[in-house]
Amino acid sequence: MATCRGIDVSVYQSAQDWAARKAEGVVFAFAKASEGEHTHDTHFASHITGIIKAGLVPGAYHFGWPNQDAEAEAANYIAAVKPYARRGFLHWLDLERRSDGSNYQGRTASQIRTYATKWIATVDAAFPGQRVGIYTSGSDLAAGHAPAKAPLWYPAYPWTGAASYARAEAAARPAPSGRAPLFWQFTSTPVDRSICYLTESGLRAWANEEDTDMPITDAEWKKLEALVKSASFAGVVQTDGITAPPTEADAATNKTWRLDSYTKDTNARVRALQVTETAQTAAITALATALGRVDSAIDVPGLVTQVKAAINAAVADITIHLSSD
Repeated sequence: MATCRGIDVSVYQSAQDWAARKAEGVVFAFAKASEGEHTHDTHFASHITGIIKAGLVPGAYHFGWPNQDAEAEAANYIAAVKPYARRGFLHWLDLERRSDGSNYQGRTASQIRTYATKWIATVDAAFPGQRVGIYTSGSDLAAGHAPAKAPLWYPAYPWTGAASYARAEAAARPAPSGRAPLFWQFTSTPVDRSICYLTESGLRAWANEEDTDMPITDAEWKKLEALVKSASFAGVVQTDGITAPPTEADAATNKTWRLDSYTKDTNARVRALQVTETAQTAAITALATALGRVDSAIDVPGLVTQVKAAINAAVADITIHLSSD
């Protein structure tokens, strides 16, 4: 599966040589911008300036406190990143429980999800045309804390100690709670490393909200396979509840047609009507020509036109009559 590589940093990381990181193959980099209602990361400005200058796909994240006000926290983040945000900039809500649980204290799963939904919507409105997603854990996903449609950056460390990009790229794509993360943070040693399940060009296109083909995960394929085998799918796509025309030979044995059979039958009937129409037009023209030989004053082309117009008007009258019942 095609991927690209990235890292994320905060106040706990020293200044980075971003040009060197890019030369190593890093494509994207995210920096912590803010936390809660008032805190700004003191290294954010230097980190994000270097990320942008190096030409990496830039992004920032906000560590959330769901037991505070979502709009106030969003405003805190917006103020921190506004000087740097631009087309192609990615925004993330870091939604994870602190080790002491203090940022989740007093909140239900529903309230945490409402907080996350509100934060994402507020930031999305502040930066139109820019992506806003969520960084959250498997336990948060299982608890229903994360909005279903938000792009997912997922942290999970299956290996002890440092892990290489190559090892993560060779591993199966995680599927926490049936979700397909777009980004997977697979280690924090020696620095937080992530892979994105898009090529570099695909990520840049996605970040710029350009059309791009998103990869289908194994879990998504399994869902499609299950749907195809389901009774509801068979009822719609295979039979579609279409009753076989009583004039057909198989009407008694095949009372409900497959959709493709119905389509083929409809196509055959349309073609038969087209043949009949062509024959009728030829017959009308021949009749008008014969009348023209009897009476030279008859305008043959005009007569054909008038007859066809009369037929069209009669058909329209029938259609209007039927539709009014």
